[in-house]
Amino acid sequence: MRKVKVLLLLSLAMVAMVASVVAVSVKSAEDKPAFVIRKVEEQVVLYTIYRGNYDKTGAAIGKLFALAGQKGIIPRGPVLCAYLNNPEYVSSAHWLTEIRIPVGKDALKLAGTLGEMTDVKTLSALEVAVAVKPEGQADPGPVYASLYGWILKQGYMGVDTPCEKVLTNAMTGNYAQMKTEIMIPVKKLSPGKD
Repeated sequence: MRKVKVLLLLSLAMVAMVASVVAVSVKSAEDKPAFVIRKVEEQVVLYTIYRGNYDKTGAAIGKLFALAGQKGIIPRGPVLCAYLNNPEYVSSAHWLTEIRIPVGKDALKLAGTLGEMTDVKTLSALEVAVAVKPEGQADPGPVYASLYGWILKQGYMGVDTPCEKVLTNAMTGNYAQMKTEIMIPVKKLSPGKD
């Protein structure tokens, strides 16, 4: 009889856990993004610097993939876009985006040979705060504002330029159609000393 009670309690606990996971998933699927801190491992990327409006990146992304194919470089992950200047202070004709494609370490042998604005480099491992920008959202400003506020409440601070991992529709170049993970490199704030 005792085994039956223990099994019944374990079953109820499992049902409660599943119910809470479902509730969290439903909550995260709403318009309010769910935020997390995640570690990104060291990676090698093929990259190019693009200047112009974010909605016109499709051609630059296509050229970077074409270059990878010409050089025998195999992509190993989704496109990443690192924003090198603040669009609030610079006109859209001068926005700078570093478009990155994760590749294998063997691509490092081509470093320094691919042109003035295109190269291969290693990115260090780091912690990032992450939020999802859904497809159909042209203005990510509210997501960024909420994420930066959340970062501070968690005892972190942003330490580098934001980056977005493009999860869908990268080649269209239409930012509003892309689902992305917004990633802000962060570091834990040290508690103050009295």
